[in-house]
Amino acid sequence: MTRPYAAAALIAAALALTACSADTEKATTETLSTKPVLEAGQANPMIAQGVVIANGAALYKTSGIGPSVTNKAAREGSPEFYIDPTLFAGGVLPAGVTLTEAQGMAVLSRIKENLEAQGLALDNVTTMRVFLDNAPGADRADYAGWNRAYRQYFANTNLDSGDTELVPLGTAAPAAPVIRNAARPTRFALEVASLPVAGWLVEVEVDAVYPAKGTAS
Repeated sequence: MTRPYAAAALIAAALALTACSADTEKATTETLSTKPVLEAGQANPMIAQGVVIANGAALYKTSGIGPSVTNKAAREGSPEFYIDPTLFAGGVLPAGVTLTEAQGMAVLSRIKENLEAQGLALDNVTTMRVFLDNAPGADRADYAGWNRAYRQYFANTNLDSGDTELVPLGTAAPAAPVIRNAARPTRFALEVASLPVAGWLVEVEVDAVYPAKGTAS
């Protein structure tokens, strides 16, 4: 093979490799918009240690969302005023269900509706920021109640077996969660001195990423 032809062949091969690499990178980007970083060896972690978001992925950020006024039988401005009767009949809490737990479930239901209005779902959530106020008479925020509410909507599948993890509601025996969802977002939850609406014990905002084209939510 003469030198001009050899050089042309090398250039063509290099271009082919570059195109192949670009196609591979494009395919990866189009099929993976997010990747949670989970602790090794944990079949049922509550949250992710971090999250990788693909370059160019479309991100949706909610505002802070608290519970709606739904329990008109309760005193206005009280925490009970925000218990959702569609979750708890008559606004009456079962044994062991705390006000923070009940409000947390109401808030996550509202977040679900907010996301669905934008073409998203709870399993598209990558990051969550949680603000908790003390229930009346309590010295600190009810993190345990919040975590039970959270598990009703997030992080309730076994990552090894794929089975649904049962979740307790209050002091009741663990049962099927409200929404089955394998997503483990990054998350912080902290106690604040007060929230902007009288009676609110929970306010949450989330970030969600639109799925890449060709993938199911």
